[in-house]
Amino acid sequence: MEHLTEEKLEFLKAKANNIRESIIEMLLAAGSGHTAGPLGMSDIFSTLFFHILKHDPKNPEWKDRDRLVLSNGHICPVYYAALAHSGYFPLEELKTLRKFGSRLQGHPHREFLPILENSSGPLGSGLSQAVGMAIAERMDDKASAKKFFCLTGDGELDEGQNWEALMLAGKEKLHNLIMIVDRNNIQIDGFTDDIMPLSPLDKRLESFGFEVQTIDGNDMKAIVEAVEKAYQVTDKPSVIIAKTVPGKGVKEFEGKYEFHGYMHNKEEGVMALKELRTLGGKIKAEHQ
Repeated sequence: MEHLTEEKLEFLKAKANNIRESIIEMLLAAGSGHTAGPLGMSDIFSTLFFHILKHDPKNPEWKDRDRLVLSNGHICPVYYAALAHSGYFPLEELKTLRKFGSRLQGHPHREFLPILENSSGPLGSGLSQAVGMAIAERMDDKASAKKFFCLTGDGELDEGQNWEALMLAGKEKLHNLIMIVDRNNIQIDGFTDDIMPLSPLDKRLESFGFEVQTIDGNDMKAIVEAVEKAYQVTDKPSVIIAKTVPGKGVKEFEGKYEFHGYMHNKEEGVMALKELRTLGGKIKAEHQ
């Protein structure tokens, strides 16, 4: 991974804001979709796609690419936006989100969009998929340098299948696996601590044989440093607990579980887009 310069950091911040703008535009065009999680994860997706991941938009099936497995598939607007801004398909296609016949379904479907590494929708299955991929890669090529990133939500960890996958990953000491948990403390029915408390999440994950880091998931320097540390771990899988702000970038949405699944009306979407475009202008002006 290349060194993160201040210039690159500002580029990543601008990309994250562009991704957030695209998310709102997509949701406005669709009239439905998830809001809080995608906005909160935009900094992570920007950092992954424009700094960390080994990938090639001109050659999506490149065999040496890193793999990104999205388990909490409902946050796919941020995934689609990152793919489009990376050059995998035209930005204009983003506005087909959730439309009949669109490649951009409300939950990612690999059969419709082969760029994706997996189909996701049923919560809890992505980590099992990523663990299987990581094991298969080690069986095929013990010297392989590719990494398998699995992104999950904290509410999703209510699903028992995750913990079976965690046991297997720990047993197999999958150092090529990096799990990133979106610790935004919300799920569709409320706050995670009210529905099914996860704390102490770091200790629980450590007990399954993972190297655990807890970071500010909206701090790009922290994201890069955490992944760099995970790359140095050679005897166990890694997990990064990324504390994000749901709805990040739109003050009226931030921290509110009510925006997990949707914007309440078109006016809120227009307001959000205006706020993000204003922020984008400030980022650009500060670094010209």
